[in-house]
Amino acid sequence: MLTSMRVAVTITTHNRRAELERTLAQLDRLVPPPDAILVCADGCTDDTLEYLKAQRPSVHVIVHQTARGSVSSRNELAYTADCDVFISLDDDSYPLDPDFILRVCAVFETSPQLAVAAFAQRSDEFPESLTRSDFGEVSFPGSFANSGAAIRRDIFVRLEGYPEFFFHAYEEPDFALRCTAIGWQIRFEPSLVVRHHFTSAQRNEIRTHQRHARNECWSVLLRCPLPQMPFVLLFRALRQFGYACSRGFTWAIREPAWWWQAVKGCGRCLSLRRPIAWGQYLAWMKLVRSPMRSEMEWNALFGKRPA
Repeated sequence: MLTSMRVAVTITTHNRRAELERTLAQLDRLVPPPDAILVCADGCTDDTLEYLKAQRPSVHVIVHQTARGSVSSRNELAYTADCDVFISLDDDSYPLDPDFILRVCAVFETSPQLAVAAFAQRSDEFPESLTRSDFGEVSFPGSFANSGAAIRRDIFVRLEGYPEFFFHAYEEPDFALRCTAIGWQIRFEPSLVVRHHFTSAQRNEIRTHQRHARNECWSVLLRCPLPQMPFVLLFRALRQFGYACSRGFTWAIREPAWWWQAVKGCGRCLSLRRPIAWGQYLAWMKLVRSPMRSEMEWNALFGKRPA
């Protein structure tokens, strides 16, 4: 199959040289290869940069001397990439099939409403997935994971990417909301599979939870219309507190840390606020909880001509 679609691979990394080296070695297996590979070394203090310079001269490297977070890094990678579609990976995730690039192209070329194709993952985070051969059917969820997704670049740029001040976490659902609201699909493609090692290095569960909870509330401030906004905000905060309580006392007593961070960011969120019509917002909330299986059903709810 021949294609004129240009595809880049984008990876953000922070002090995980071994994982990045393994991922880049796996990308060497792809036939055809991507048109470009871009890596953002976000505040790396290990030997990541030395490795890339010495052994991967063809990789386009973006260097952040001080860590700016995965959100800012992914934005810069997407804006820099000269491509039609970019494949977003973590430094510990990579495609399993050698013809992966051609299969991604085929999905986008036959799906003019598609903004994001979310991949199935064999991940150490979910051990049962490591031997799974059937990842179900195509569906239309309300989010995706940047560790395994392909994104139409012109839509990403048109929607101004992810909110930079999120730093890390919840940028995917916020982007998915904005896509669906203007008629662009987020689609789970079970035939496109990546191996995600989900390395524990540089991960902190409580910190990730708190960033996710804070950013979820900031997204409500940015996107949810009035008069529903304060009720949705309260619902989100209570749900996150309930989750923290389910993890134990040490989690629950640390919840006020992100509450204060969320409050400090309210002014910025309100100044950037672009609310979405309540009907679309509510329909997207339902998608997050229960992805649609039918494209006809999705089109009936969201499928106006993509803006």
